[in-house]
Amino acid sequence: MPILPTSDFMSLALRQAEAAARRGEVPVGAVLVRDGAVIAADGNRVEELADPTAHAEMQVIRAASAQAGGRLAGVDLYVTLEPCPMCAAALSLARIRRVYFGAYDPKSGGVEHGPKVFDHATCHHRPEVYGGLEERRAAELLRAFFRDRR
Repeated sequence: MPILPTSDFMSLALRQAEAAARRGEVPVGAVLVRDGAVIAADGNRVEELADPTAHAEMQVIRAASAQAGGRLAGVDLYVTLEPCPMCAAALSLARIRRVYFGAYDPKSGGVEHGPKVFDHATCHHRPEVYGGLEERRAAELLRAFFRDRR
């Protein structure tokens, strides 16, 4: 994939979230970046794959790890929603350098809310975390998705 300006990475994650919504998935998108280049981008695929672990973050970690042959030190994640506890643990294990997320998730988040996975003494790697990027746009995607289903 081509090298993009930093400001475009969350936009690309939002496009992945929109594509997930069109597939009937909860609209969450994720992008992994190394040295200014996108190395993986995807959205939720829980329904499509009938796999409760197929969150956007897990999809990009799997894809990038397969290419890199293991952990992802020096890689940054852009994701449209605060990672859940499962994804936060996977990000730590993958040694992701930085996590940039859009909407906060007070109900199911695992970084700034809930178990705050990176704050535990048993967490071996804590990435830098930056929340609230494109928060309104990311939150509106989620609100519209769930509003349409009620």
